[in-house]
Amino acid sequence: MNKDDSGKIRSTTVLAVMKDGKGVMAADGQVTLGETIMKHKATKIRRMYKESVLVGFAGAAADAINLLERLEGKLESYKGNLLRAAVELAKDWRTDKILRKLEALILAMDKEHILVISGTGDVIEPDQPVAAIGSGGPFAQAAAQALVAHSNLDPTTIALEAMKIAASICVYTNDQITIYELDD
Repeated sequence: MNKDDSGKIRSTTVLAVMKDGKGVMAADGQVTLGETIMKHKATKIRRMYKESVLVGFAGAAADAINLLERLEGKLESYKGNLLRAAVELAKDWRTDKILRKLEALILAMDKEHILVISGTGDVIEPDQPVAAIGSGGPFAQAAAQALVAHSNLDPTTIALEAMKIAASICVYTNDQITIYELDD
């Protein structure tokens, strides 16, 4: 572990899955301070803009919460247009001297898009209907991609099973999983 990371509170592993016109977001509940687990049942997902957008975070918790509040404001300004709000947040995040120092990733989804938003100005819409962030993100994403492609499972079950797999591999991901569904 990097010396700079030893005192930072981190939240990890958020997964978004779309299948058959339905979107879900799942997150584990673990929060760490350095190498110590501080919380087992944290909430890392929020509903935004008239409950039409799901947003999750990984990274430094206070930084992520600041960014989520800013994204919520952008969504209000752009009448729920997630893509436009995400691009505007990323521009602010990259160019503002204070925001630039924030260490978090945001995963956002609506009925049409899954987006990963970073402080380097990235707004990435994956090719697959699956995306994940955080320490266990690669494990959860790989499992979810396989399940989407090779099973008849619904997206909620895919997200749950993928998160369980991530929790069994990543020490920074636990099995206290919360799943939010996009409302129809």
